[in-house]
Parts: sequence; C-alpha cells; structure tokens
Amino acid sequence: MSVLVFIETSEGKAKKSSLEALCYAKALGGSVTAIVLGPADANSLQDLGKYGASKVLHAADAKLEQGIIQAYATVITKAMVDENTDVLVLANSSLATPVAAKVAIKTGASFASNVTELPDITSGFKVKRSIYTGKAFCWQELKNAKKVIAIKKNAAEVIENSGSAMVTPYVVQLSDADFNTTILSSEKATGDVLLPEAEIVVSGGRGMKGPEHWGMLEELAKTLGAATGCSKPVSDMHWRPHHEHVGQTGVKVAPQLYIAVGISGAIQHLAGVNSSKCIVVINKDPEAPFFKAADYGIVGDAFDVVPKLTAALKAAL
Repeated sequence: MSVLVFIETSEGKAKKSSLEALCYAKALGGSVTAIVLGPADANSLQDLGKYGASKVLHAADAKLEQGIIQAYATVITKAMVDENTDVLVLANSSLATPVAAKVAIKTGASFASNVTELPDITSGFKVKRSIYTGKAFCWQELKNAKKVIAIKKNAAEVIENSGSAMVTPYVVQLSDADFNTTILSSEKATGDVLLPEAEIVVSGGRGMKGPEHWGMLEELAKTLGAATGCSKPVSDMHWRPHHEHVGQTGVKVAPQLYIAVGISGAIQHLAGVNSSKCIVVINKDPEAPFFKAADYGIVGDAFDVVPKLTAALKAAL
C-alpha cells in the first residue's frame, strides 16, 4: 500500500493534527510519503521522518502559502498520480477537508471524513466515523481503488521515533484557474498557544459578565500553558476576538483538557468541544446543560473558584 499524507503547516512547521495523520498513515502499513505546500522550515521537513514519512515532497511555490483550496487539490492530485498512491490521509480541518473532497472528485476516490480509528480490512475496507457532531458513530465502506481519509483530532497518537525523511522539491505547473479565489482579508490568531493545536483550553462564557474580567481566565491559562477560548455570544458581543470562538460555527477543538467557565453548554458549543479527552465545567447554575457532558463539575461562582484554582495550581506546579 502506498500512502500520501498532506501536511498542514504553521510558521513553517507541521501542525500537530498533521503529525497525527502521518502516524495514522504509518500504522496503515506500506510506504508513506508526505507532501508540504508553500514555504516551510527545512529541518522540520526532514523531521517528518521521525513520524513515519520516508519521503517528503515539498511544493515550495510562494503562492501556495495562501491556502487556496483549488490549487492545493491540483498539486495533491498530481502527487497521487506521480507517487502511484492508493490512499491519501490528512487531518479533518477547515482547510484539509474541502481539499480532500476536491481530490476525491478529481481522482475518483472514495472519501470519508471524521475518521476515528484505523480501518477494518478483514472484509473490504471499512472506517469508523464520528457523525451528528460527535453524538454517534457509523461504519463506512470505501469501495473504490483509491481512498481519501480525513481523520478526526486525537484519532491517532503522535509517536516520535528516530529517522529523517528524504526531502524532494516538487514542482507543479499551476494555471490561473487554480487561483480563481481571491482572499480579501485574513485575521491571524495570536497568543503563546494557538487554539486549534492546544493540549489544554480555558474557555469563558457570558457568566464572566464582561471583557474586563478575562484577566483571571488568562492567568489560569498561562499557569496551565493553555490556549484561551470563548462561547459564541462572547465573541458576538466583542468581549473576545472571533478567532477564539469555540463551537459548531467556530473553532472545533480536541484538547486533552477543556475547562469551561461560565458557559451554559448550548448544543452548538458542545459540538465544538465534544472530542476533548476531559471536560471540566465551572458554573454557579447546577442545572447548566454543560454538566451533563462534563467529566468533572464545580458548582460555584467563577469569581471565587477560578482564583483559588489558579493559586492551587501555582503552588502544585
């Protein structure tokens, strides 16, 4: 089996979700080739060998840094042909998933998104998928010769070994039609820890009563080495920037620990966090829906609980 893995980058380095995809591909067996589009750090490209890639194709065209879906699909489709690839694996993300869908159309491949486990190949090629915003699972059989698999966050453990990949420049002739989308503006997320890649997330809701009270959440996040997030009403009221909005229509996160402070737990918010390994809810309303989804819950006033929690963590860490 020949597997191609699309690697998304941030600041020239591979995202954790793409390293998960690479480790998933390695577990499939067979040869694994990674492809990186746009400018990237040379050492980081070689380091992909530590996660299972034997070769890395680097399409360094600066225009590919823009993240134009059609252009990405053109490059990856050609790479699948050139490498005689059976399976394309990538992370389930706002960029990679639409790219995957276009590649599947171009190559006539079967496509599955939100895949949570390695395939069952005892009889055919079946993958387990998360559906209905994480409320259920289904098994989907991929019958076509070529297959495109977008894995959900935390579907594979990132395992680092020794090794270095052979990096090969990869040039594809792109036409104007590949760039028929115009990006008018973009807002780049900032912070010590970026929300989509964070292992720990501290989020606040309307229970924080105003943007002036966010300092205590930021202090808790800093103590834990966490990213900060918020509910949709908070970003709509401009208490926090929109790139911190976690939920069905915002950023979907899958950290090891998600701490929700003053968030009621509407279904739209839960859809964005239900892949978290552990959820801790702090809310003074014991009937808040979020408690039903929580692994641990604290019924209490956030303005009393959070400072004490931060102080305890500082003393213990």
